Amino acid sequence: MNPRSASRQRETAETSVSVDLVLDGSGSGDINTGIPFFDHMLVLLAKHSLFDLTIKARGDLAVDFHHTVEDTGIVLGEALAAALSGKTGIRRYGWARIPMDETLAQVAIDLSGRPFLEFRVPSEIGPIGAFDFGLVEEFSRALAMSSAMTLHVEVEYGKNNHHIAEAIFKALARALDMACQIDPRVTGIPSSKGKL
Repeated sequence: MNPRSASRQRETAETSVSVDLVLDGSGSGDINTGIPFFDHMLVLLAKHSLFDLTIKARGDLAVDFHHTVEDTGIVLGEALAAALSGKTGIRRYGWARIPMDETLAQVAIDLSGRPFLEFRVPSEIGPIGAFDFGLVEEFSRALAMSSAMTLHVEVEYGKNNHHIAEAIFKALARALDMACQIDPRVTGIPSSKGKL
């Protein structure tokens, strides 16, 4: 089977983002958004999903990280939707429950064609260095909306802000890996409607 892949770009007055994605990869991540902590999270996403992922982003970081993080989520979601194409033979559903030291996070995904985000994390989580933890939710929302997936993220417990973010990204990666896999038992589209 040829690797499922896609490339997408987005240019605005605030950002320039390009994404190259190979679903059937080896976990290679070549990431440069200008935001070191976000780069770290995206490398983890590639590594644990076994996607090959190249992301190059320039943004108005002097203003805020928000535009760059959100637009990266949008473009990655568009690339994911394109790489999945007709979704023939995929598992469709994916989930993972990931510990990171004292933290436990879980992510569940349905590649349903219905964009939705449920994001349940402790409200008191503060910044990680210069990175506002709230941007994890903004990235998740942008990814879910632009890929048309249903995405549920929940942190059951945790204390260290870095660990909480890392557990979320690792759980997202493993859930995406599961949902995107081709299941040889699936014939056509995995839906009684015949369309996703």
